Amino acid sequence: MVPSDRPGEERVPGPGPLWSEPGTLLEHVAVAVFGFDEDDRICYWGPGAQDLFGHEAAAVLSRPAATLFPDPPRGAPHASRQLAERGRTLGYWRGRLPALRRDGTVFECGFRVFPVTGAKGRSVVMGLASRGDELDRVKTNLAFLDALFETCPIGLVMLDEELRYVHLNQALADMDGLPIEDHIGRRMEEIMIPSDGGEYERMLGAVAAEGRPVVSMLVGLRTSGRPDRDQVRSVSFFPLSQAGDTRPGLGGLLVDVTDREQAIVEAGASRQRLALLDRAAARIGTTLDVNVTARELVEAAVPDFSDASVVEVVEWMDEAEVFNPELPLVTRRIASGTVLPPPATELVSGLESVTYPPGSAIHEMLRTGLPVSVPVNAEFVTRTVMHQARAQLLVDSGLTCLLLAPLVARGTIQGIAMFGRSAARPAFTEQDLSLASELASRAALCLDNARLYSRVQDIALTLQRALLPSALATSPYVQVAHRYLPGSHITEVGGDWYDVIVLPDDRIALVVGDVMGHGVPAAASMGRLRITAKALARHNLEPADLLSELDACAQESGIELATCLYILFDPTTGRARIASAGHPPPLVLHPDGMVETISDVLGVPLGVGGHPFGTTEIDLPDDSILALYTDGLIEARGRDIEEGMNQLRAELRRTSGPLEGEVDRILSSLLPDPPDDDTVLVLARVHRGPRRGRQSDEA
Repeated sequence: MVPSDRPGEERVPGPGPLWSEPGTLLEHVAVAVFGFDEDDRICYWGPGAQDLFGHEAAAVLSRPAATLFPDPPRGAPHASRQLAERGRTLGYWRGRLPALRRDGTVFECGFRVFPVTGAKGRSVVMGLASRGDELDRVKTNLAFLDALFETCPIGLVMLDEELRYVHLNQALADMDGLPIEDHIGRRMEEIMIPSDGGEYERMLGAVAAEGRPVVSMLVGLRTSGRPDRDQVRSVSFFPLSQAGDTRPGLGGLLVDVTDREQAIVEAGASRQRLALLDRAAARIGTTLDVNVTARELVEAAVPDFSDASVVEVVEWMDEAEVFNPELPLVTRRIASGTVLPPPATELVSGLESVTYPPGSAIHEMLRTGLPVSVPVNAEFVTRTVMHQARAQLLVDSGLTCLLLAPLVARGTIQGIAMFGRSAARPAFTEQDLSLASELASRAALCLDNARLYSRVQDIALTLQRALLPSALATSPYVQVAHRYLPGSHITEVGGDWYDVIVLPDDRIALVVGDVMGHGVPAAASMGRLRITAKALARHNLEPADLLSELDACAQESGIELATCLYILFDPTTGRARIASAGHPPPLVLHPDGMVETISDVLGVPLGVGGHPFGTTEIDLPDDSILALYTDGLIEARGRDIEEGMNQLRAELRRTSGPLEGEVDRILSSLLPDPPDDDTVLVLARVHRGPRRGRQSDEA
């Protein structure tokens, strides 16, 4: 209170330690301070009184206290007298009375009065007054705040500038697992243990220092009251007003969103698992190669699903063998990968054959047929790893848990897939086991398809090797270099074939053919035509007649489309008789370097029927070279046949050395790697021999 002077009298100091505090509450509730002397006249008048009642100090000092109140009903005591008497007799009184402003407005006012001893021992009744409606509003707000702290399910907290707990509600105490009284006076870091390396505490310090609030920040933490429970909280903090000399600090709201965040994390993990399955479905099984399929499984899993992975196939002694958990299990590791540093790289890739003893975790997994997750501990290492050095590599690798999944397809155990995680990742969950089961099932089916395909390929290759000539017939008049190159891995068994047949009177037959298609059917058809052509050649048939017989054989055998080129060379005359059934034309490299294309031998392919074949006769100079080939040599993606023919003619002109080297050079120049199709190339250098007598010539 600012003491006021009585007109014409000495200045009277204020009565004791009484003052009006500015601040948030008082800024919204004006408080008037005034005093009545022993004669019930106004002797003190503060600024708040002037605002509340509308009188300036000079106009109201020494006037009766009744000036501040409306006239009472007839016969009733005046309110000013009641106020002064209650203050003097009761020592302290509070209540509400109607008050009068200078402009004549009457309003309800809350009063608090009490006696004090002024200067020179005078008795003064001091009064504090505020508008009643403002007091009601503040009372309502305070009641709301009290109820909020008591019943709000959201954690509420007040921290001082050193982040000590000043006030908190029961909801926050329950979150922390500690009573309210155990918080008060302790630093926040003693209760909350965030997992962000101090970032949370630095954020609170910045709010206090800079005054900028933080809204809905997510914090992962544990508390000293619940040290074994991970929590996620959404926190909002704001600086306190620091009004007057109130304590500076922070106010905060904290919401436990652990369940919500866990659900969000699980939903995200589910989406990631589905995305991984989608990628794996597109990636695994792109070829019919066992090793490639295994690598695709590893690449699909590392690093999206695990830090390391290996795929092993079971080495069964025979196809009918079944898994016996009482016997050691031998596997062959065919794919591996890891993103962990050494020695993890050596652990996954430094072994080809693996033996698991009976009772191992692998045996248990294969016995149930279900994936399992196991920790990498002493028990697992002892039961599963036979060699001490390998066991130490596993211990030192950084892997803390493994997921073992069986590769089973069509009731047959194909092998096992292992996925490993380090301590930097969470352990495998039930959802991870389901995902691994899906990955393993798809990979197992692809591996089984590849295995079955490999078996068919082995059969076809065996058949093809048996039907193709292992060594061509030799003649002093024809030097031959030949190559057969299969196409890509998928089409490595085809119907291309060739042969060199030595006939009576030093004649030589050169044959090259191509059956449409691949696999066992094409190889079988090729073998039938080759054997038939060799048998017919020994009957001294003309080339056109031989192709007619082959055509009939193809029709009877159901061979719908095959090409064939047959050349009969007589070294005594240097003449070659040629017939073609839809095959690419032969080329002749003359000794002078000219390349001739024998293009007037066409004919329809074998198996079509109804069309006669013709024979063309040409003269072959001594030391000329015949080039016979299949369409795989001149046809390729992005290159038409004519361009291929031009390249073949150009490469043939460059022929100068031994035929064995030249045939390899031509193939490497013309064919992509790997070839698009099966390819045969036969180079035959011809020489003339001594002429026979007329009788033998006619024969």
